[in-house]
Amino acid sequence: MVGVELARILAMTSWAGPEALPGVIGLDHIGLAVADLAAAVTLHTEVLGLVARHRETNTDQGVEEVMLSPVGAGPGSQVQLVAALDQHSPIHRFLARHGPGLHHLAYAVHDVRNASDVLLRRGLRLLYDAPRAGTRGSLINFVHPKDTGGVLIELVESAAQTQGQG
Repeated sequence: MVGVELARILAMTSWAGPEALPGVIGLDHIGLAVADLAAAVTLHTEVLGLVARHRETNTDQGVEEVMLSPVGAGPGSQVQLVAALDQHSPIHRFLARHGPGLHHLAYAVHDVRNASDVLLRRGLRLLYDAPRAGTRGSLINFVHPKDTGGVLIELVESAAQTQGQG
């Protein structure tokens, strides 16, 4: 089924040139859904040696999250631990269906609105009609996993890029 969806999308866009690309500039982070945020932070910091860089509650997304990375690591080396705030959270539903583990792959983009528009024109489905607030003031959107081989893809425009556009 995934091959059929991908073939459909590629057939619709085989004519597309570079202007039809979403402007991915790198890997932003890997998101892990966790049932117990404190235990996951302990595992990643005390056992694996990562450093907690940022902690945030995002009520719009229904999550509490912690961003971690190795000491001295550059961009794209982050792990985001995401826990549900309540039973209405998408993370709560994900954990109920799949259990803890890989939730999403996040790509950094120059302009999340443009990236979203490009992907919509190419036939991919997005979770939101317009970008939403993400971690540390970023703007985000998600590409439906049915269009990406089963992987939920997040598009992230950093707060620095967002502020530079105003």
